[in-house]
Amino acid sequence: MTQLMGRPTLGLPGELGARSVLADVLTGVRAALLTLALIAVPVLGLWVLTPYADDTAAGAGRLACALWLLGHGGPLVRGESAAPVTVTPLLPMAFTAALLFRTGARLGQRDRTTWRAALSVGAGYLAVVALAVADCGADGVLRARPVLDLLAVAGLVAAALGAGFRSVAGAWSPPLPGWVGRVPGWARPVDGGRVVRRAAGAGAAGLVAAGGLLLTVAVLVGAGAAGRSVQGLGGGVAGFAGLLLACSLLLPNAVLWAAAYALGTGFEVGTGTVVAPGGVRLGALPDFPLFALLPGPGGPGWQLAACGLPLLAGLVPAVLLGRAAGGRGERSGPPWHPAATVFAALGAALLAGAGAALCAWLAGGALAAGRMSGLGPVPWQAGLAVAAWLAAVTVPGATLVRWWLARAGAPSWWSRLTTRAVRRTAGARVALHRLLTWAADLPSPLAWWRGRT
Repeated sequence: MTQLMGRPTLGLPGELGARSVLADVLTGVRAALLTLALIAVPVLGLWVLTPYADDTAAGAGRLACALWLLGHGGPLVRGESAAPVTVTPLLPMAFTAALLFRTGARLGQRDRTTWRAALSVGAGYLAVVALAVADCGADGVLRARPVLDLLAVAGLVAAALGAGFRSVAGAWSPPLPGWVGRVPGWARPVDGGRVVRRAAGAGAAGLVAAGGLLLTVAVLVGAGAAGRSVQGLGGGVAGFAGLLLACSLLLPNAVLWAAAYALGTGFEVGTGTVVAPGGVRLGALPDFPLFALLPGPGGPGWQLAACGLPLLAGLVPAVLLGRAAGGRGERSGPPWHPAATVFAALGAALLAGAGAALCAWLAGGALAAGRMSGLGPVPWQAGLAVAAWLAAVTVPGATLVRWWLARAGAPSWWSRLTTRAVRRTAGARVALHRLLTWAADLPSPLAWWRGRT
């Protein structure tokens, strides 16, 4: 009896069977409070450190709630003119999506036959969101747009929880369009769905790495300009910490903007502007450290060398598809026909292009009305550029690797090299899985309190 009374309410089910609806709702509340704390703790800490803060603790709390909603993709308005603020900080969004995905996966492991637990967790999460919307809906520097914010958060919660819940039952294969059925059997990549998805993910990861490399170079080259921007804004230690926090939250956005620069399409920092290797055209910009890293106006020069990075990003997908087409790697079977290899490579490029368009849409937005209503890459341009760059590399590369493996046999050094490359691409995924496992296994406040009492 003592063991039953001491069991944490939010723990996994044991001999008592399935958990109650209340326990699942509290799980969603805990996930929401955990993600909110990532924003609220630094904001309240900066409010404490600011020596001449003209706002109250309630105002700082409303600001934290508004930034939390913005991190879910919810739009905000600023000032008396209700200027739109729709630039989503992707760092808190990625953490929220990963935590909810892991939660959905654990729910699916517990019970794959019903969505009751997932719906209860989502309801608990949205209950906290509703309180945050009500708190910052009418007052504060940043104000919520209740209907749009609730819809945005509900979409993110449903997508992340649903994807995690569905992942337990295996990879989901979307229905193929009708014209695929008219393709001859010899031109189809047999059992190639998983390989195509992995190749698209590897290509996208390579482009993100290219953006990170360009951003690192920009920071090293433009560190002086960014430092002068920080000094010009002033604010002492609290101001510097606030700018550091803002830049950290927008760091994934900056990486995606740099990746769009490497693709050649570039991005805009205000309507009527462009930042691309072919040329830079800018207007007056807000004084912000990340904007100080932008290249100066001028014609194409050494910046065109950045366009070679997408070519390197397509090498790993080419190797993955080529190994699968040759019957090696994770797929064992007869080699694909060259036409099937080309078909799979084009499918991976199109899939990566669709994902790139979505990421470009999430990374952009508006900071104000008028000229600053257009920020970030243009989604359709980024998607087409990713599909074109990857197709230009993966189609001939996968065909060449398949031909090489279809010969009498590839040398042992080639097999070792490709196997090592494939294993290393999975290292980041394993590290992310461990991080999510740690975050999902954090003890709940209720279990901690019951342990103390």
